[in-house]
Amino acid sequence: MVKYPSKKSGEVLRLLQSLGYRVERTKGSHSRLVASGRPPLLYAYHRGVTVPPRALRHILEREVGLSEDEIVELLWGRRHPGEG
Repeated sequence: MVKYPSKKSGEVLRLLQSLGYRVERTKGSHSRLVASGRPPLLYAYHRGVTVPPRALRHILEREVGLSEDEIVELLWGRRHPGEG
C-alpha cells in the first residue's frame, strides 16, 4: 500500500499537468482540468495550502483513476517504494 505524502496545492497541479491535464477554464480559485483519455477534474487551487495525504489519494486514485504502480512512479519516479 502506498503511503501518500502531503503536497502543496501548486505541486498537485504540476503533477496533474504532468499527466496531460490542462486548465480549460477558471473561475476564482476553481479550475476545470481536462486531459485526453482521462476524466475531467474540478480543482480548487488555493496557493500555499497543503493538500493532505487522504485528499491526494482521492484525487489520484478515484478522480484520475491511476493504479498504485502509476501513483508510485508519479510521486517518486520509480516502480516500487523499496527500489531506488
